[in-house]
Amino acid sequence: MMRGQVVHVLLFLILSLILPFSAAYHVGVNYGTVANNLPPPHQVVNFIKTKTNINHVKIFDANPGILAVFSGITGISLTVTIPNSDIVSLSKLPNARSWLSYNLLPFLPATSIRYIAVGNEVIATSDKTIIGHLLPAMEALTLALHLANVTGILVSTPHSLGVLSGSSEPPSSGKFRRGYDKAIFAPILDFHNRTKSPFMVNSYPYFGFGPETLNYALFNSNDVVVVDTVTKLNYTNMFDAQLDAVYSAMKRIGYGDVDIVVAETGWPSAGEPNQTGVGLDYAATYNRNLIKHVSSGKGTPLMPNRVIDTCIFALFNENLKPSISEQNFGLFKPDFTPVYDVGIMKN
Repeated sequence: MMRGQVVHVLLFLILSLILPFSAAYHVGVNYGTVANNLPPPHQVVNFIKTKTNINHVKIFDANPGILAVFSGITGISLTVTIPNSDIVSLSKLPNARSWLSYNLLPFLPATSIRYIAVGNEVIATSDKTIIGHLLPAMEALTLALHLANVTGILVSTPHSLGVLSGSSEPPSSGKFRRGYDKAIFAPILDFHNRTKSPFMVNSYPYFGFGPETLNYALFNSNDVVVVDTVTKLNYTNMFDAQLDAVYSAMKRIGYGDVDIVVAETGWPSAGEPNQTGVGLDYAATYNRNLIKHVSSGKGTPLMPNRVIDTCIFALFNENLKPSISEQNFGLFKPDFTPVYDVGIMKN
């Protein structure tokens, strides 16, 4: 083989490794701001755009300072979160239209917004008033978008895995908590089915592992760890098992075709003294393996060959969070130094 041919072959091999990963990148980040030492939003956006492969960012309010700096930034879309405290008000169409006019319309279409997340883990609050107004707020905001002739923005709400029954193992037995399935989730899933919006979940194997399942939670087990005795499917990681339990719960009430989006997942790089499974190596392992798994597009055992958009929590360590572990979920320090390498830097 001639020297020039060798060079071309090597270049082809390198590109074949790099390009599919970049083109099929379906991992975003949660950009939280519960800190007093974070860089200004314009620096954050420039860093994300020029230094990383991140193409989706979830923010926790309609912060005009953040929405403005994403204006004209191509290739990065946003999820804008509405606080739980605003849900009751936004269940009324005039208020939903007013919120949209004041908070989002001034930035459209220059700022690319993909989702509006109505609240966060609302069902877990057990606040009957907010829960009762959740779906009406989602409906009102969807109608407000339509009346404003805005297309391409979908409305959803992230749920904790606490919405599942405690007997959701193996994954095929997943079901929503008794009393919540038909009264709450069937109408919400019907809304998603009608509007083609995704069902959002916050999936944290970090909160579900024990000493014997740590490697399973970290995607670190090449051996079958869980065999679903009903489907005979094999599970080598907890993330897939959690998502398939959610899928099974949705399918059980007739909505298995609704897409699932992981609004939050992550692992802390530091924690309380003697806290098991918490540290730099654990966090790096989880997030690195998560990115590889999600980007592969192979899906889960019950949802094969299905890309599940996933947002890592979080972009930065946030020093005003209440506990050490909560302060250390970030991929980056406030000076943009990586806390650890997970393979999302452009170089």
